[in-house]
Amino acid sequence: MASSAVDTEKRIAAERAVEFVEDGMTLGLGTGSTVAFVLQALARRVKEGLKIEGIPTSEATAKLARELGIALTDFEQTTFCDLAIDGADEVDGRLNLVKGGGGALLREKIVASSARKFMVIVDSHKLVEKLGKFHVPVEVIQFASPLVQRKISDLGGNGQVRLLSTGQPFITDEGNHILDCDFGLIGKPAELADQLEKIPGIVEHGLFINYATMVIVGRGDDVEIVGKFGGES
Repeated sequence: MASSAVDTEKRIAAERAVEFVEDGMTLGLGTGSTVAFVLQALARRVKEGLKIEGIPTSEATAKLARELGIALTDFEQTTFCDLAIDGADEVDGRLNLVKGGGGALLREKIVASSARKFMVIVDSHKLVEKLGKFHVPVEVIQFASPLVQRKISDLGGNGQVRLLSTGQPFITDEGNHILDCDFGLIGKPAELADQLEKIPGIVEHGLFINYATMVIVGRGDDVEIVGKFGGES
């Protein structure tokens, strides 16, 4: 799919998502190229008088939100988000996700866990029958990185430290490394998530199991809603 077509799908999914935002909400603001369209759509509504506050999942999102005039808050000021909106790298038929391509999976999962509703927006090629073609990002403390790589190998995977174009390791907002882990197609994602959570040194992984309450898919010039909030039709 051409990049312009992908951007169109991202934009229309983002604009549909913002229609669910109500005055007075605290929003979880995800990270990545799709969420950038969300922030732009939110900014237009804010200029029209919408009152919201956002909790960003990355410094990059916080910076863009401030530039667009979106008010921000944090978990010292509130204990939950009414709605979190984020993208995903893969979505399966059970609404399980792979996230973390942008390197913000730890804060993304924290914010998603705080949200009463978690809305995921994607372009159509992110829908898959099985997760795993996109490598699973795993955030690890730097000290433990070599050990965790060996543990990943014991699980049948291959974890490689994510590198910048300079050849230096990518460092997350929390000062950690990311291992991009190839497990092949994942038959039992919940089981793999449980195994990863038992490895010391792993801060968080990019398998989001039973988090999404709605997925909005941009498909051509239209949107498809997969899964709905309670009471929605």
